[in-house]
Amino acid sequence: MFNLIRRDVILQKWQIIIFIPVILFFIIFGSHDPAFIFVLASVFIPFNTFYYDEKTESNILLNSLPYTRSEIIASRYLGAIIYMALSIGVASLGMYVFNKPFTTGDIALGAGLFLVFAALTFPLFQILKPGYITTVVLITFIVLSILSGYIVSFINEHLTAFMDFIASLAVPILYMGAVVVVMTIYAISWGVTTIIYERKAF
Repeated sequence: MFNLIRRDVILQKWQIIIFIPVILFFIIFGSHDPAFIFVLASVFIPFNTFYYDEKTESNILLNSLPYTRSEIIASRYLGAIIYMALSIGVASLGMYVFNKPFTTGDIALGAGLFLVFAALTFPLFQILKPGYITTVVLITFIVLSILSGYIVSFINEHLTAFMDFIASLAVPILYMGAVVVVMTIYAISWGVTTIIYERKAF
């Protein structure tokens, strides 16, 4: 399974070289929230892998290798976590070098948003027809980025009792609860994608 994860990096070595300057551009010239930069950095490799597979129809090749379909999907989900950690590390280093302030809360928020976004979109790569996937994912990412601010404002204005309850919780409990929720969503997505992929004909 590790070889499947390593394969994605090898296939994308030139894209990764482009990825670093793009992230540095957003860090240096952008006025974006640090969490957004962490999400943007995390998205690049995992979703570029799906785009590559869609373009080259590599699923046929993957299924001819000595890996089960569940292992192929596991490599996608575990790989996404590994790439996220590495990408956030690179982005954090870039922000530190260029003296852009960020907190561990920004890292946690960026990682959580990426994992939720990945959980919502990974199954789509197995459901939608090739040629439509990348467009749908890009539109979904843009829409979620735009709506996130409105959603937070709506919650703050109309769900004050709930927000007061959240604010009353200790920070460690709050973080632990968020981790449990995010990982539960990610695990459910993993299971759903595995079931879809195992029943898919290539």
